[in-house]
Amino acid sequence: MSRKVISTSQAPQPLGPYSQAVVVDSMIFVSGQIPLDPQTGQLVEGGIAEQTHRVLRNLKAILDAAGSSLDKAVKTTIYLKDLNHFQEMNGVYAEYFKKDPPARAAVEVARLPRDVLIEMDLIALK
Repeated sequence: MSRKVISTSQAPQPLGPYSQAVVVDSMIFVSGQIPLDPQTGQLVEGGIAEQTHRVLRNLKAILDAAGSSLDKAVKTTIYLKDLNHFQEMNGVYAEYFKKDPPARAAVEVARLPRDVLIEMDLIALK
C-alpha cells in the first residue's frame, strides 16, 4: 500500500492537524473544504452560491495537485448550515458535475468552522 500527502497553495491551508488530501493507492481522500480564498485566507463574500463555488474550486485545486479531477470524484459529502440552502447549492454543484456525478450525501449541521454556510469533502480516483 502506498500513501502520499497532498498539499497545494492553490487551496486554503489546513486550519488544524490534518492534510488537504491523502492518496492511498488509486484513491484520493480530500479533507473538508470551507469557502476560504487560498490567496487571502479570508472567507468569500456572499451567500450560499458564492460559498459553494469557492468550496468546489478549492476541491478542484487539491484534486489537480493530486493528478486527478472532479470528473474522477466518486463520493462527496456536503455539510450545510441550513438545509433551506439545498436547492441553491445544488444548482451550483450541478455546474461542476455535469456528467455522471458522484454518489453524495447532504446533511444539515449545527455549526461549521468559522460559521460558514457549507463544507464539502470528497473521495476520488487518481
